[in-house]
Amino acid sequence: MANAFIVEKVKEMMAAPSCYAGLREVSQAWLDARGTVNEKAAAKKLADAIAECITPIDALVSFAHSNDAKEIFGAEGAAKFAAHADELKASGAKYCDCGACTPGLAILEHKAELLG
Repeated sequence: MANAFIVEKVKEMMAAPSCYAGLREVSQAWLDARGTVNEKAAAKKLADAIAECITPIDALVSFAHSNDAKEIFGAEGAAKFAAHADELKASGAKYCDCGACTPGLAILEHKAELLG
């Protein structure tokens, strides 16, 4: 069974406004399956979903500078978001640092334990 750190990070990821609804569902299914015969299968689905949802830095920068970002955040908000994404890339980051990606990456660092 996964340790408290992974459970905490899954809940943190799920609570993030940036967490995709499908990832929330897979996360909840894993939480519900903990301690049951379905846990390993649910853990595999969770690890796969997280890996699929983590945003690489180049995709983040591209989105932050897009018209879609302007439509979602407004011109000023998109400009701030783009500046943050550019700074993040310049710092050497490889992935998005949002409230869903950050705990998602932490979970994947403990993937072997999750899949236990």
